[in-house]
Amino acid sequence: MWRQKQIQYMWLRTLMGRYEDFDAVTEASFRYTCDALDLRCDSTIVKRMMDVYLNLAPAPEAAEALEALRGYRRAILSNGSRRMLTQLVQNTDLDQVFEQLISVDEIKIYKPHPRVYELAAKSLHVEPWQIGFVSSNFWDVSGAASYGFPVFWINRRNAQPDPLGFAPNAVLNRLIELPAAIVQENAKARSGNSRRTKALSS
Repeated sequence: MWRQKQIQYMWLRTLMGRYEDFDAVTEASFRYTCDALDLRCDSTIVKRMMDVYLNLAPAPEAAEALEALRGYRRAILSNGSRRMLTQLVQNTDLDQVFEQLISVDEIKIYKPHPRVYELAAKSLHVEPWQIGFVSSNFWDVSGAASYGFPVFWINRRNAQPDPLGFAPNAVLNRLIELPAAIVQENAKARSGNSRRTKALSS
């Protein structure tokens, strides 16, 4: 319920033009969940649960996959706040891995609005087709594909894709499959219109 309300509040605030950052939305959705389930929700509990987002554990193979992608420009495009992203990559020893941390705070609109994906292309100074976009959320996959990114869906749980009219370029079970998938996608691009992925964003 917490995660569902968190996403719902981000989308509703985008539609209403009433942006609040990720931390505020996440806390509001947590408090709603506690009230709905009649759970205790004092300031100590709220802080402890919010701090979880600063210490999220990467997927077991994330470090290996990111190292294999060293030849690409690596960036994060997130609905998370700038503060959260900075602390998170520091706490998980990934602060030297990513070239840029791109937050929706800059435009105050949440994914999957097209302006968010446009922000990535502008921040990295590349064309949309040069960004290989990686996500485990199909709504994010759809938004990125709609904007024009080549998209790689990490579908660990064999989820059913939503019929939104867009499909990923590749569906992968784990991040470690990503480097080979990008090589394959670039090979297809070379045989077609010579457009190749240069940067990764998720």
